[in-house]
Amino acid sequence: MKKLLLATAAILATGAMAQAADLPARMPVKAPPVVAPVFSWTGCYIGGFAGGAWSADDNVNTTYSTVVGFPTRAYGYSSDSSFIGGGTLGCNWQPAGSPFVLGLEGEVGYISLESSAFDPTIPPALGSIVSSTKVGDWYSMVTGRLGYSWDRAMIYVKGGVAFVDVETAIGATFPATVPGGPAAAFAGAVSDTIATWTVGGGIEWAFDMNWSIKAEYMYIGLDETQTLCGGGVVVPTTTCFSNDIGGIHTAKVGLNYRFGGGAPLVARY
Repeated sequence: MKKLLLATAAILATGAMAQAADLPARMPVKAPPVVAPVFSWTGCYIGGFAGGAWSADDNVNTTYSTVVGFPTRAYGYSSDSSFIGGGTLGCNWQPAGSPFVLGLEGEVGYISLESSAFDPTIPPALGSIVSSTKVGDWYSMVTGRLGYSWDRAMIYVKGGVAFVDVETAIGATFPATVPGGPAAAFAGAVSDTIATWTVGGGIEWAFDMNWSIKAEYMYIGLDETQTLCGGGVVVPTTTCFSNDIGGIHTAKVGLNYRFGGGAPLVARY
């Protein structure tokens, strides 16, 4: 009996091994591939910039006239260039699958364009008149932006409104009208914050999912006329001065940090 049980167990074990040998080998399981994130310009950003500003030649033209004593006169002069620097805050939206990028951006910066000149038409023996103009010390912009992108590179145009502080001042001295009498003088100034248009464009490149650099040109259409009459007059007449101030060119480079840049990782099986 014992021999019969051992023989039966051996037969069953042999059959189980044969069935196991006939089973197919288990396929190896591969780890899912990781797909790199798809770049998108969508998101809000903050940044800083530095550059320069300058105006066209003879951008300031001064005319003045008096009721009596002087005919109408005119002369022009140009402003010095200026360093500009400041910060930006904006948001972009890029539709899925589209190369176009829409954006809104605010900019605040430092600028100081100064100029002054004596009236060259007055002989020194008859006195002197000097006018001066200053644009700054600050400016700001609110602009819309339209860009066309090639993955991480984008060219764009932008335009909107700019706010600039402008000041005009006049000073004049004249010799005494009678021997030994007092000299005459005139001094006055006017300052305004001007709202005007601005337009330009640039190129931006994202060297990281969150960081990008840009180069940009903007023109501020500061075609402004400031007039002052009579303030601080000692001269026995009414004198009016009018300054026509031309536009401003700006060029800058900037660095932006975009919040939540890039798309999430996608796993494919």
